[in-house]
Amino acid sequence: MSGPSGTGPERTVRVGVLGCADIAWRRVLPAITAEPRTRLVAIASRDAAKARRFTERFGGEPVEGYDRLLDRGDLDAVYVPLPTGLHAAWAVRALRSGLHVLVEKPLATSRAEAALMLETARANGVWLMENFMFLHHGQHEEVRRLVAAGEIGELRSFSAAFGIPPLPAGNVRHRADLGGGALLDVGVYPLRAARLLLGGELDPVGAVLRVDPELGVDVAGHVLLTTADGVTAELSFGFEHSYRCSYALWGGGGRIVLDRAFTPPPTLRPVLRLEQQDLVREITLAADDQYGAVVRSFAAAVLDGVPPRDREEDLLGMGDLLDRVRACAREIR
Repeated sequence: MSGPSGTGPERTVRVGVLGCADIAWRRVLPAITAEPRTRLVAIASRDAAKARRFTERFGGEPVEGYDRLLDRGDLDAVYVPLPTGLHAAWAVRALRSGLHVLVEKPLATSRAEAALMLETARANGVWLMENFMFLHHGQHEEVRRLVAAGEIGELRSFSAAFGIPPLPAGNVRHRADLGGGALLDVGVYPLRAARLLLGGELDPVGAVLRVDPELGVDVAGHVLLTTADGVTAELSFGFEHSYRCSYALWGGGGRIVLDRAFTPPPTLRPVLRLEQQDLVREITLAADDQYGAVVRSFAAAVLDGVPPRDREEDLLGMGDLLDRVRACAREIR
């Protein structure tokens, strides 16, 4: 494989895209085209017309078929926004072709898939990065700073929710064969936030997944986790809710509440609510572009060798947590 194009500060990562997903259209491709260190070269779809529609807006060459894109000789990296159940197969093929890979969240459906992907990346000397965009927003570092400073006393519990209104009939997230379901789509956000704010050693002590008998996938769920010293995480998610996207930390001396926790637009100045005895403060934070930050991080890995935010243990740990949640979950049909 040839290296990134250009030399010195003008080097760019030549990116191809495997799939024409909505998240690529709305969030990631605008960030890739806006970033000076990345250059969109080609977009592949099984539907040639869809690939053309995407390239008419974002540029690059339309390609019919994912294999044809991976066979090109003018790419350094690929972005994979395919359904979750296809991540491992196509990411591994790209990694074996010597391409760096940015994969939509969640990286994989299980720890075993994540391990295979990471082993393949190591064997081929390329980077594998998961596109969990919310982790790159500065609001979460401010939350962590306030907790560390003792603003809410000793932490006792964490709660988080991510729910969206019902999806249209035929949506890919309703397909069990493609890794559909609420846990892998919206449930992973509260789970990843719990790992971020409570640490990686979390044990599931109970879970409920409501499975639609006709669709064969979970459409809502609730998970209870605990740390070794008894700090709990209560997480709710689903496809059949009014929109909600928030988390809260409750301690011995107060509470922190953050709305729009996972999907703040780049122009939004988040408002963090700090509740203490006889005092409520609303703290307006700086706007931050988590979408652009992900692309910058990926470019820094490819061009400068700077490791992505999440290391192997983070990616494997998330896959393991998903496995254990499913193993303990009671399914309601």
